[in-house]
Amino acid sequence: MERSSLEANLPDTHEEGKLYVVDSLNNLNKLNVCPDRSHHAPDEEQNTGGTGENTTGSNTSNQRLFFATFVLTLIISLVLVSFVLFLIIQTRNKVDQISNKLISEKKNIEELKKMHSVILKHLNQSGIKE
Repeated sequence: MERSSLEANLPDTHEEGKLYVVDSLNNLNKLNVCPDRSHHAPDEEQNTGGTGENTTGSNTSNQRLFFATFVLTLIISLVLVSFVLFLIIQTRNKVDQISNKLISEKKNIEELKKMHSVILKHLNQSGIKE
């Protein structure tokens, strides 16, 4: 009984070998007949598996890759815009602090000028001269 199963499998593998040889000859023929398609013929057959099917699977994966890249780009852009807004707000706060300090220093300088003029008037009135 084992011999019958072995004999039944041998013709199948022989037929598959013939198909493989025919496919190989077809590929060589395509390469020789169409030298400008030499780079495309093996790639197309690998994508379709030699059956002539459309490459919808690769299109779907390309669309998924494009969508993932697009979403990642949007997220990175959002993070960068948020960071720039944060820097603008921080810079504005620092500028406000510096301008407030300058205003207070200006007031201090004006008060010192007034005190200086009052001291000079007092010295002139008291008669003390240099």
